[in-house]
Amino acid sequence: MVSVDTMNLLKTSCNYQILMNESGHVFAEIELSNPRQPSLTTIKANALADTGALMLCIPEHISNQLQLETESLREVSVADGRSTNVPYVGPIKVTFGKRFCYVGALVLGDEVLLGAIPMEDMDLIVNPARREITVDPNSPNIPHARVK
Repeated sequence: MVSVDTMNLLKTSCNYQILMNESGHVFAEIELSNPRQPSLTTIKANALADTGALMLCIPEHISNQLQLETESLREVSVADGRSTNVPYVGPIKVTFGKRFCYVGALVLGDEVLLGAIPMEDMDLIVNPARREITVDPNSPNIPHARVK
């Protein structure tokens, strides 16, 4: 369960926007790994999919388990107006089915939040009516990237 404080922090720092239908949120089953240390066990996570957020956000315990390096600190604004610095870690490999990408992640909150950048990179689409994430049916075999 996500605390109110964590929800407020996520809402502000990651442009938190819940994709909902009548019965709840949209989640994606993903795998997270450290490409610099492939001997570490991959972590499976049920990530809240959020097309309104840009970044991948992960809890501290996942960053610790994957022994991710802190690349820098990023300033985020929380709901009550305070600013705080959070670690930006990476690289992290995100896998959804047969698709994957490499991104950095903000370390905050108590659940994984999958933002638009990793979803776009893997060419995934959100179907809120069915409460699922799928590969784009127009490019089922190879992720498509629009570059114009």
